[in-house]
Amino acid sequence: MLVLAVGTLLLAGLPLLLYLLNLPLFCIAWQRWAKADLSDPQVSVLIPARDEEEGIGQCLQTVLASRGVELEVIVLDDQSHDATADVVRVCAAKDQRVQLIAGVELPQGWNGKQHACWRLADRARHRWLVFLDADVRLAPDAIRCLLAYADRRQVGLLSAFPHQETGTLLEKMLIPMMHIVLLGYLPLLRMRACTKPAYAAGCGQLFVTRQDLYQQMGTHAAIRDSRHDGIKLPRAYRTTGLSTDVVDGSTLARCRMYRSGAEVVRGLLKNADEGIANAALIVPFSLLLLGSTVAPLTLLAVWPWLSGGGSGGDAAWWIAAAAAIAGWTPRVVNAWRFKQSAVGAILHPLAVLVFVVLQWVALAMQHSGRRVRWRGRD
Repeated sequence: MLVLAVGTLLLAGLPLLLYLLNLPLFCIAWQRWAKADLSDPQVSVLIPARDEEEGIGQCLQTVLASRGVELEVIVLDDQSHDATADVVRVCAAKDQRVQLIAGVELPQGWNGKQHACWRLADRARHRWLVFLDADVRLAPDAIRCLLAYADRRQVGLLSAFPHQETGTLLEKMLIPMMHIVLLGYLPLLRMRACTKPAYAAGCGQLFVTRQDLYQQMGTHAAIRDSRHDGIKLPRAYRTTGLSTDVVDGSTLARCRMYRSGAEVVRGLLKNADEGIANAALIVPFSLLLLGSTVAPLTLLAVWPWLSGGGSGGDAAWWIAAAAAIAGWTPRVVNAWRFKQSAVGAILHPLAVLVFVVLQWVALAMQHSGRRVRWRGRD
């Protein structure tokens, strides 16, 4: 019992230590960057859109309200089945900064989003590129802050995590897991000090780069078949020796990624095989995640049957309790710092268990040749 308790404390304590080191590095004081000098404020905002009728108008409104930059906004309607293109045309008629281009039949070997981003970048005229998902809503100073940060810090590809809005219970439980994995297991100092592909990380909802660096990296053609640009695009930059960075953008942008529990499950399964759900990572990550949250609580729950009043029993109970607290702490702090769901934080051990199970389901699906369909495509 004592050995098990100490093991769970190590599994929970080490990610907690890294989390405490990472948190101030991840959270940027954006007020400073809103006032920073920006030598070239010209930016092309590139938005791939497929069946985004309900939200594309709001997305464009927030982009067009951006301060301190010179904009062109290009939307690619990726063969939508709804009125996405009509909404964009109305916006373009009111504001000449907005352009609409039509999608084409998807070429063999391309993922839909990557092909759309590649075509959008090919149309862009400005030095700076912002790749933006259609469900993201920007604050007025967001683009200027991100451009100034990327320029001053000489970041090849900058990714910002928007505030993640959640509605259903599974959203509240599982969407915040991205912060747990990022801040608990990626050393941000090391990531910023080197360009090794192993440290690639990002959020595909919001990317900032320069046109020349984007071409140097190989454009989205370098990840043409990927469904998870949040990892694959930063990795492509790093493979060519360019730097990447990932920061908190919760005060700069907001996004509701999924709209139901079923979408959450399908979304996680879609991306998992390019993330944790592979033969090299799934076992160690399962042990790390379960060992830091589920295991300490399991030890405490079965304590009456395992202790038997043996030597060191009281110490083992306290160590297991400390491990449970250490494993829960990042989720509780995140709920406060990033305005995440308190219910999701309370259910964190269950969220970890569900998250790990979904990684194994994704791995099984990968080996059986099955793929989750997303937005009407394989």
